[in-house]
Amino acid sequence: MLNEQIINNHHTFLKTLEHSFLDGERISALQRFAEMGFPTKKDEEYKYTSLKEITEKQYNFFPSEEHTITQEQLDELHLGEENFEWITFVNGKLRKELSNISIENVELLSFRHALNSPAHREVFDQYYNKISQKDLAFTQLNMAYANIGFFMKVPKNVVIEKPIHIFYISQNQDGNTIYNTRNLLIVEEGAKVEIIESHHNFDESFVFTNSVTEIFTYPNAKSDWHKVQNDSDTSFLVDHTFAHQEKDSLTTVNTFSFGGKLVRNNLDFIQNGSNINSFMNGITIIGNQQLVDHHTAVHHNQPHCESYQNYKGIFKDSSKGVFNGKIFVNKIAQKTNAYQQNNNILLNEGASIDTKPQLEIFADDVKCSHGCTVGQLNKDAMFYFRTRGISEKEAQALLLYAFANDAMQNIDIEPLRIKISKLLAEKLEVSMEF
Repeated sequence: MLNEQIINNHHTFLKTLEHSFLDGERISALQRFAEMGFPTKKDEEYKYTSLKEITEKQYNFFPSEEHTITQEQLDELHLGEENFEWITFVNGKLRKELSNISIENVELLSFRHALNSPAHREVFDQYYNKISQKDLAFTQLNMAYANIGFFMKVPKNVVIEKPIHIFYISQNQDGNTIYNTRNLLIVEEGAKVEIIESHHNFDESFVFTNSVTEIFTYPNAKSDWHKVQNDSDTSFLVDHTFAHQEKDSLTTVNTFSFGGKLVRNNLDFIQNGSNINSFMNGITIIGNQQLVDHHTAVHHNQPHCESYQNYKGIFKDSSKGVFNGKIFVNKIAQKTNAYQQNNNILLNEGASIDTKPQLEIFADDVKCSHGCTVGQLNKDAMFYFRTRGISEKEAQALLLYAFANDAMQNIDIEPLRIKISKLLAEKLEVSMEF
């Protein structure tokens, strides 16, 4: 059903665009998507995740731009971030009146505007769609239809002091709606930036967001991208993020998954120099019949590099988790230090997790470790708390908070750390002070 819509609507979509220089690539991407189709459970990478709930629905490809978002509604989405910068997209359009940007000496545009700007043609020729994998159905679908999103280039040695929060909001749509969002971040040598990204559906109809992000981090630069996924049960999100790093750089992608009917996070780090540090942290707390699937990959291509993956999952009711983490070490990538850990707690009999850590090592002088655990709360620890007058729910919340806490240790943004802590308490249904 969705396959047919994608193919049939593309010609009309191209007519709505001004930036024709990508039309050829868009048509080729659509052809590749048509040949591949959506992955099914017969595909190894989607063995534990069925996409039928997404693909058997019909969607509106041309969302109405009209909205009635109030300032009070927006304030509820913020993290207590009065000193932040923020960019707000509503129904696929950048809303300057709902944004707060004061950054100087930085190229920062909506994706749509950047594509329409001749001055940015050279940047797009150099970076756009260069590290996004061409053999994936969702990246090809995004390439064919992407027209909204965020573009930013941070010049050499520029330090962005304030974090930037990107809001993607959908509201006032008559029926199910699809968005193909695209983000491009370029952090030049010695520069530094922190991004927060969140998606929000205000309607009772379904929203399917197919997002692709490309991050380029140059020597001695630092880029952090935090994904806060706390959307409604009428939202689907498939996210592909590709991070390319040069020597002496540091890139972090933190993924906090608390909401959404089905969320699939695909994360690829490509190390292209020595002395690189890559960090991936994730916290998942879901219930009901929600599903969150994390697929990560780190490509160690040069010697003397490190990567760190730490994913924690807490699953209630009939929810389901999936984790597949991969570490690839090239034969010349000697002195690699790679760590990967996935720990999970199942709170109900109906909850489940499929976890598969993987290592492919072709070098002989490396230090690589991986592991996973699936279990329940420690009964002795629960008994200890209960004997000291702490209720069962509060005892459970304290233990679960401690369990998830170390995945938050590298969050430099204090309001974000507090917000994640509060979301943890909210999902655990207790009141905790932070």
